[in-house]
Amino acid sequence: MADEDSSLAIWPEIEKAEKENRRELVLQGSAFDKKIQDSCGLHPRLYSLSLLNYLEISQCPSLHEIHENIRHLSHLQSLILCRNKLTSVPKSIGDLKAIKVLDLSVNQLQALPEEICALSELKTLNVSCNSITALPDGLSKCVKLASINVSKNALSRLPEDLWCSNLELLSSIIASENAIEELSSDVHKLAALKVLDLSCNKLQELPFELADCSKLKETNFKGNKLKDKRLEKMVNGCQTKSVLDYLRAGGRGKGKGKQQDGEAGEKADAGRNVSKKKSAAKQKGKKEAEEVDELNRMVVRVLHVSEAPTAVTVKVSAGIKDVRPYIVCCIVKGMNLRQGNSLKRFLVAQTKLHDEICAKRTTATIATHDLGLLKAPLTYDARSPDTLKIVPLGRKEIKASDLLKHLQQEADEQRKQKKRQNVSGLHKYLQLLDGKELYPCLVDADDHVVSFPPITNSERTKVIYVN
Repeated sequence: MADEDSSLAIWPEIEKAEKENRRELVLQGSAFDKKIQDSCGLHPRLYSLSLLNYLEISQCPSLHEIHENIRHLSHLQSLILCRNKLTSVPKSIGDLKAIKVLDLSVNQLQALPEEICALSELKTLNVSCNSITALPDGLSKCVKLASINVSKNALSRLPEDLWCSNLELLSSIIASENAIEELSSDVHKLAALKVLDLSCNKLQELPFELADCSKLKETNFKGNKLKDKRLEKMVNGCQTKSVLDYLRAGGRGKGKGKQQDGEAGEKADAGRNVSKKKSAAKQKGKKEAEEVDELNRMVVRVLHVSEAPTAVTVKVSAGIKDVRPYIVCCIVKGMNLRQGNSLKRFLVAQTKLHDEICAKRTTATIATHDLGLLKAPLTYDARSPDTLKIVPLGRKEIKASDLLKHLQQEADEQRKQKKRQNVSGLHKYLQLLDGKELYPCLVDADDHVVSFPPITNSERTKVIYVN
């Protein structure tokens, strides 16, 4: 390790962390990816920063492995290694006894070392968006585990000891988009379970014991071909309460899972009408079901450009090709955003799409504008950070370069206030523009920037609630 140190110029960020005895280090984006490329990996001196309690290395596709010397970072509480191309994790990770947050999402992992089960302080484990075929047995040793995300992998089963009563703090299990064939009947042993997402798997049945999870508030089993078609309909409507009532009324014990749909349905109806005391809860459930049905009835009709009655022209400049080359536009009509919390639910759905389908804005950014406030034709362009000006949502007009400086300062302050945890809001997306000499933007006929992806939209064209 000493020989390697002497042959490589130390990275300024590592040198600064050494001199200032820093507790936090973030290496993120294309600038650091180039350094990793040039050094054929992380600089060895990184592993000597023994005072670190927060280390983040993300958005670096040239990072394929972590050296076993990571064991020397014994004070680490948060290790964020997301959106790289890691193919393995060293066994020495089990020596990081202080780890509370471990994020290995969006890599190329096919397996996790069993030593992860030795992380007795671990609270959050995120290994989503990999190619993991099996989780190590022994996760029940991580007795402080509260949240686990293993979505978008190649799992055919979850380890039996995941359903152990030792995991009395485990409140969230996200395991969507795998090939899981069975949900254990021991799921009721997880006394703190609040969120369970097994959507888009290969489940055929749901255990009746699921109804005994007293704190379970949010379930998602959509995309599974269940034998019980009535239950499958409830599941696809995301009616958690109805699903749990149905399972509860369906009975427990051997053989009851094979009842005819009609018999199970009658018991479910009887269970829902047992007492007048439940009438208020039923009304609430009915309202939620009606809202879901209303959404399901909404039809999106895609028209060819020549058929569109009020087409809006969007020109694409040549300079955008090497910056953020694609744009897709559509006009949506017939949506009522004026009643209740419709607009709020719409924006929540957009945020969820950003985090999941859009891979936290790395794949795409969704921008929603009020069509009546847009002045066509629009131009999708690339401009210098010092010439691009925008009125960001909730802010005054500012140059893009200054906006990013302000956001970076806010991010640094946010990390300090939150004791060096991940930043939130717009601050999460700053690294997506690292190394860019030109920034993408959508400009209207008056040369006003209406969208600055992937950061923000303009206050001028935002969709607002009108009474």
